[in-house]
Amino acid sequence: MGQNDMANISAVKLYCGRCEDIYNPKSSRHAAIDGAYFGTSFHNILYQVYPHTLPTKSQRRYEPRIYGFRVHAAATLSRWQHEQRETLKTKLKAQGLTTGFEAEEREEEQEDSDEEADQGQDGIDDMFEGQGMANVNA
Repeated sequence: MGQNDMANISAVKLYCGRCEDIYNPKSSRHAAIDGAYFGTSFHNILYQVYPHTLPTKSQRRYEPRIYGFRVHAAATLSRWQHEQRETLKTKLKAQGLTTGFEAEEREEEQEDSDEEADQGQDGIDDMFEGQGMANVNA
């Protein structure tokens, strides 16, 4: 299908009758075909003339998968809860109210500062280890 009836505006797109969505074609040769050749109503007319070609709608919802395995619902719930907590924090801070999450924020800041301190110590430990090895080898 085309996204515009005027020539030289957009290339042809693929229309899926099942999900009723438009996709970019994989083949680069389709990029050279002008979408105006088909027009914006091609798929509608096609399904009116040939109603038996209209795919049946699926009642199944999309399930996200990674390497064929379904993503666990708890992960989705956890991401949603974290997002809601962050939006609540920003709304409460904008109102100037105490959030009740100060203890969590202090723990996060403490963990961040601990990680920074550990990173700084790694270089010192490496420096002393090198001297210790030099004394042993000498």
